[in-house]
Amino acid sequence: MNSLRKLDIKFVKGIGPQRAELLTRQLDIRTAYDLLHHFPSSYVDRSTIYSIRDVGADDVAHVQVRGRFVSFNVLGEGAKTRLVGLFTDGTASMEVTWFKSIKQIRQSLRTGTDYVLFGKPGMFNGHRQMVHPEVDSFEVAASRQGLQGVYPLTETLRTRNIVSRQFRTWIQTLLDSRKVFAETLPAATVAALHLMDLDRAIREIHFPTSPVALRQARERLKFEELFYIQVDMLRRTRRRRMLSEGHRMPRVGRYFNSFYSTCLPFDLTGAQKRVIKEIKADLNTGRQMNRLVQGDVGSGKTLVALMAMLLALDNGYQACLMAPTEILAGQHYETIRELVAPIGVNVRLLTGSTGTKQRREIHAGLADGSLHILIGTHAVLEDPVQFNNLGLAVIDEQHRFGVAQRARLWKKNDRPPHILVMTATPIPRTLAMTVYGDLDVSVIDELPPGRKPVTTLLRYDEQRDDVYRGIGRQLRAGRQVYIVYPLIDENDKLELRSLTQGYEDICEIFNNYRVAFVHGRQKTAEKDYQMQLFVSGEARILVATTVIEVGVNVPNATTMVIENAERFGLSQLHQLRGRVGRGAEQSFCILMSKYKIAKETRERLQLMTSTTDGFVIAEADMKMRGPGDIEGTMQSGIPFELNIANLATDGQIIQQARQAAETLLDDDPELEQPANRAFRTALSLAIERSADWSRIS
Repeated sequence: MNSLRKLDIKFVKGIGPQRAELLTRQLDIRTAYDLLHHFPSSYVDRSTIYSIRDVGADDVAHVQVRGRFVSFNVLGEGAKTRLVGLFTDGTASMEVTWFKSIKQIRQSLRTGTDYVLFGKPGMFNGHRQMVHPEVDSFEVAASRQGLQGVYPLTETLRTRNIVSRQFRTWIQTLLDSRKVFAETLPAATVAALHLMDLDRAIREIHFPTSPVALRQARERLKFEELFYIQVDMLRRTRRRRMLSEGHRMPRVGRYFNSFYSTCLPFDLTGAQKRVIKEIKADLNTGRQMNRLVQGDVGSGKTLVALMAMLLALDNGYQACLMAPTEILAGQHYETIRELVAPIGVNVRLLTGSTGTKQRREIHAGLADGSLHILIGTHAVLEDPVQFNNLGLAVIDEQHRFGVAQRARLWKKNDRPPHILVMTATPIPRTLAMTVYGDLDVSVIDELPPGRKPVTTLLRYDEQRDDVYRGIGRQLRAGRQVYIVYPLIDENDKLELRSLTQGYEDICEIFNNYRVAFVHGRQKTAEKDYQMQLFVSGEARILVATTVIEVGVNVPNATTMVIENAERFGLSQLHQLRGRVGRGAEQSFCILMSKYKIAKETRERLQLMTSTTDGFVIAEADMKMRGPGDIEGTMQSGIPFELNIANLATDGQIIQQARQAAETLLDDDPELEQPANRAFRTALSLAIERSADWSRIS
C-alpha cells in the first residue's frame, strides 16, 4: 500500500493530468491509494434483466433492460440540444436521452441491434425515460453479471462523463497490477475477530463475488478505520495520563461536608452520587482529570460540578467555571453564590461587562487566594486573570469554546488544572467513544425528585386558536411562555413564520401582557436587556429565535411553542424543550407544524412527543442526520477520515474496535513487538493524513 500512497493519480492508466485535476478538486482523490479507498456507496445486481413494462415511475434503483433502438432523433438547439432514442423490448417502449457527447454516441449505436441498458428509470411527459444509461452489447453485459458497485460522484464529474464505469475500469487496472496487498492489522487481531484479510477485502469491496463476501469485506474495512481511531486515541489518552501530573486532592473536608449536610437543596439522585464518586477518584490519582459529564437539561450537572469545586477548596485549591454566554454565566453565579453563602465560600463573576473596579478586586482576590471560585465567560481566559492556585476548571457546553481558548486554561497555573466538561447535549455512546474518546465519560441519567417530564404535543396550523387558548390559561395562572421562530424576518421564498411578524401578532393577541423578544442580530446590550425582562418576570412572553437554545433558566416558564417545528433537527428541538420543565409545575412543549409534511419529518416530530429521553433522541438524530452535524463533532474532529465506517450505524463495530485496541495496547503499549510493526507503520501513515487533534478535552 505504501507505494500506492506515493503514486500520483494521473499516472493510473486511463486518467491523465486533466482527469486527475478534476478528481482531486471534486473528490480529493490524489493518489492511487485514495482511488482504491473510494469505495462504492451502493451496489446493483446486474444479473437481473427487467421488462420495460415492469419498470414504473416510482423505481428509484438502477435497472437493466434488454432490447433494440427503433429510432434516433436530435432535438432542440444550442445548449438544449439532446439525442433521444426510442428503445423497445417487445413489452413496452422507453425514451433514452443524452445531453452530452451526442455525436459520438449517435455514431456508436445502431438501430435493430441488441443492447443492454443500465441506468435509473424515470418518467417525462408521461413516457418512461432513462437518461445517460450505460449501453453494452449483450455479450459484454453478460460478462458483468452479479453485484456491481455504484461510486459516489458529483454532478460536475457526471457532466464530464466520469461515471461509475470509469471508476470500475481504473480500479480494476490497479488491482490487476498488484499481486497481493500486504496485511496492515496485527495478525492476532485478524485471527481473534475472524476478519477477512486486507487483500481479499479490497478486491471484494470493489468487485464482490457474493453478498456474503461483500458483507465480510465491508465489516473488515470498517473495523480497520475505527481501529485506527481507537488505537491512536487510547495511546494518546494513556500517555497523557502517564505524563500529565495532576493536583492530588484526597481530602474531603469542611466545605464539602458542610454543604452536603446543610445546604443541599434536595437529595442527590443515584446518578449524581455515582458521578461525584467518579470525580473524587480522579482527583486522588495524581494525574490530570479530563472528564466529560453529560446529562439532560435539569439533571443536576451544575450541582455535581459545584461539589467537585468544593473538593478542590477542601484541598487548598481554587476553582473556576466557564460558560459560553454572559446570561448563562450570570445564572450559574446567582445559583452557586446562593447555595454556598451559608458556608463562607467567596464566589465572584467575571464577564465582558464587569467594571474596572470590580475587575481589580477580582484580580487581587485571585492572586492572594481569598477568592475561592471564579465564574465567568471568555473573560476568565484574559492574561491579567492569574490564580494563586487553580486546581479545577469546569467548562460548560465546551463546544462553544475553541481549542486555543481552552488551552489557555493550562497556563493559569504551573501545573495544569483538572478539567471537568459539562454538556446538556446527550452524546450517543458511539460518538462518545470516538469524538470524545480521549475523555472519561460520566452520565447523569436521572432527574432530581419533583421534576415532572415535559408533555410534548404536535399541533398543526389549523389548531392555532386552541394553542393560543392554552397559552392564555398558563398566563392567567401566573406562568411564562416561550415562542420560538425559525426566521427573524419574512422571506418570500420560504413559507415560514417570522419573529418580526410573530411578535406583532403575539403583542396584539395577548395585549394584557408584556412581550420581550431576542434574536441573533441584536446588540449584546439589547439582547441582555430583553432577556432580563423575561428572567425577572416583568415580561411574561419571550418571542425568540434559537438564541435561547442553551443557557436560559426560568423555572416559572411552563410553555414552549416552537413554530415551524418541521424545520428543526431532533437535538435542537430537545434543547429548546429543555428551557421549560425547570420548576415543579407541569410544563408543555407545543410543536407547531404545517399539516402537509414528509413522512420522515412527521416521524421525527412524533418521536419528540413520545419520549423526553435525550439519549434516545440523540441516537435517532444521529441516524437521521449522520454524525457530522451532531453538536461538537465538527469542532472536536474525528482523527481520521472515514471512507466506509459510519458512527451512526456501526456502533457494534466501534465497540469491537475499542475492545481490540485495549487488548493490543495492554500487551504492547508502544507497538514495538515485531508482530505489530506493520500496523504501527500503517497507523503512522494514517496519522500523517489526519487533522491536528487537541490534547484538551
